[in-house]
Amino acid sequence: MAVETFYYDNRIVKNFAVATVFWGVVGMLVGLTIAIQLYLPELNLGIPYMTFGRLRPLHTNGIIFAFAGNAIFMGVYYSLQRLLKTRMYSDLLSKLHFWGWQLIIVLAAVSLLLGITTSKEYAELEWPIDILITLVWVIFGINMFGTIIKRRERHMYVAIWFYIATVVTIAVLHIVNSLEIPVTLTKSYSIFAGVQDALTQWWYGHNAVGFFLTTPFLGMMYYFLPKAANRPVFSYRLSIIHFWALIFIYIWAGPHHLLYTALPDWAQSLGSVFSVMLIAPSWGGMLNGLLTLRGAWDRVREDPILKFMVVAVTAYGMATFEGPMLSVKSINALTHYTDWTIGHVHLGALGWVGFLTFGILYWLIPRLYNTQLYSRSLANFHFWIATIGMMFYVIPMWWAGFTQGLMWKQFTPDGFLQYPNFLETVLQIIPMYVLRSIGGLLYIVGATLMVYNLRKTAQAGELVAEEKAEAPALTPAAADVHSEKAYWHRWIEARPVQFMIVTLVLILIGGIFELIPTFMIKSNVPTIASVKPYTPLELQGRDIYIREGCNNCHSQMIRPFRSETERYGEYSKAGEFVYDFPFLWGSKRTGPDLHRIGMKYPDAWHYHHMIDPRSMSPGSIMPPYPWLAKNDLDTTNTAAKIRALQKLGVPYPDGFDKIANQELMKQAMTVVNNLKQAGIDIDPTKELVALIAYLQRLGTDIKAETTPTTSD
Repeated sequence: MAVETFYYDNRIVKNFAVATVFWGVVGMLVGLTIAIQLYLPELNLGIPYMTFGRLRPLHTNGIIFAFAGNAIFMGVYYSLQRLLKTRMYSDLLSKLHFWGWQLIIVLAAVSLLLGITTSKEYAELEWPIDILITLVWVIFGINMFGTIIKRRERHMYVAIWFYIATVVTIAVLHIVNSLEIPVTLTKSYSIFAGVQDALTQWWYGHNAVGFFLTTPFLGMMYYFLPKAANRPVFSYRLSIIHFWALIFIYIWAGPHHLLYTALPDWAQSLGSVFSVMLIAPSWGGMLNGLLTLRGAWDRVREDPILKFMVVAVTAYGMATFEGPMLSVKSINALTHYTDWTIGHVHLGALGWVGFLTFGILYWLIPRLYNTQLYSRSLANFHFWIATIGMMFYVIPMWWAGFTQGLMWKQFTPDGFLQYPNFLETVLQIIPMYVLRSIGGLLYIVGATLMVYNLRKTAQAGELVAEEKAEAPALTPAAADVHSEKAYWHRWIEARPVQFMIVTLVLILIGGIFELIPTFMIKSNVPTIASVKPYTPLELQGRDIYIREGCNNCHSQMIRPFRSETERYGEYSKAGEFVYDFPFLWGSKRTGPDLHRIGMKYPDAWHYHHMIDPRSMSPGSIMPPYPWLAKNDLDTTNTAAKIRALQKLGVPYPDGFDKIANQELMKQAMTVVNNLKQAGIDIDPTKELVALIAYLQRLGTDIKAETTPTTSD
């Protein structure tokens, strides 16, 4: 059999590795900044680009798509070539992919700092960037599947299965959740509203974690862990079960983010059941990874690379046990909207994604530069300081979440809320926030040491940009040898197109079963006659609320618990959100819920609260927003917004877009007159006037019932 000579492309791997390290440090520094802002609000600096509301999505997008995203592409481009014994399909596509992805990251950073956001968690980027993401993802998909098709190795190893599932599922999730109607170049409205938008978003959000932060990293675990340990994967059969069970079950679990909300009960129950079922395949993967190291534990004690990987796989197991437990309704009632969720997310981010990436980088860079790691002792120090930092982060967040949940629900013997003022719960957990920031600082110190170590390693060697390799060509005869085997899974492993189709069908089943009934059956979202569309001024105020990232700290969803109805008012109904494009239910209460804030305080209270929060709420950690009283409201897009919402079914009268700004100014004058009576002079054209109008509208469309329907 003739042996062919070819060359692996290591330059693209190096480029993604450098980007991984660079964006990782940047994303972590932004995370440390917002962690400190939560107990030192002065760090918001009184300028729009440094507020928690704008920096928080910058941090999450930076870590997920810049740090983890580049790490994924680094691992895929290195392992795929070697598993398939071929160079990547196209060097041009590889370069377009790399530079296109870096352009997306830069555009994301700039737009989020400017307040250009859709507000949808992990999908905040506006429609032009969404289109660019789609194009770059297609380039990546073509390059990957082209490489698979021209392979010299018939069998597709387990890592490739996870890569295929990632490419296919992320494409589906991104396209569906990004369906929107553009208003301007920097503004769009989701085509979904309220309950339907919430379900779509968390179908996307949960599975973005599952298929961007889990499946590709599992693929890398299956390749790099055996390589680092110099041992075969523990069980090939277990990897088969792990893969197919995981991708089928995972897609159903999104509704567990919406338990006790206005989402239909049947969808909530489906999310809970499938979330608990996820423990089995997730732990199957964890055990497969850890047992691969059987007989190599002496090496683990000495090798920092294996230490990182062992803790990564262990953190994966812990997070995938904790997640299903938090999806049990009785537990979720205590933990949702608290910092427990933040601790859970960061156990996965710092432990699973971060540590696995660090281990891969320490293994990979010396091989790319044909040298030895500069300092094993420095890598060991990185491991220990990062591990300690992770514990200082996660444990205080668990403690803070437990404290919040209990304080929110605590009643006195006489039946009154023990802590009626939400700020009491915030002040109680400030020490946990301080500890969390110390943990984040230690983690960043470790990452900085890694940068130094890897740089010195690269300087000691020379990049092997074109790595020579040899392998026989894939022939029909070679294909027949595999197809004759009795092992049933060989058939589909040798057929990438069929493999992709089966994967697509499996991940679509859960999404279709949950989304279609919610959209097609009207009884799932009952309407309320008294709920009317937002006025033009309220609509503009809502968009300012979104721009400033207020939904990152405040929820707009009162759950049917006595503790919440006593604190906030009547619980939220599905029909109240039919004109919310997009929904703003929130996922974390750093501040109180705002769904019934309308008319609770006079306009002057809101004015002072936005200019100086601590003047109204002593001890508040909310940043001030003085620029809202200075910035002129942009009304040039009011008509376009009205027309876009009319296309989405909002019942504004015909021709309303032509008089929308007149109606806006009438309502603005009402707010201005209310403020003038309190001794506050402000021009009706200022942004703060619109924001006050929006806040005063919230929750006022229905009359509150006297008794809640559900108790704690």
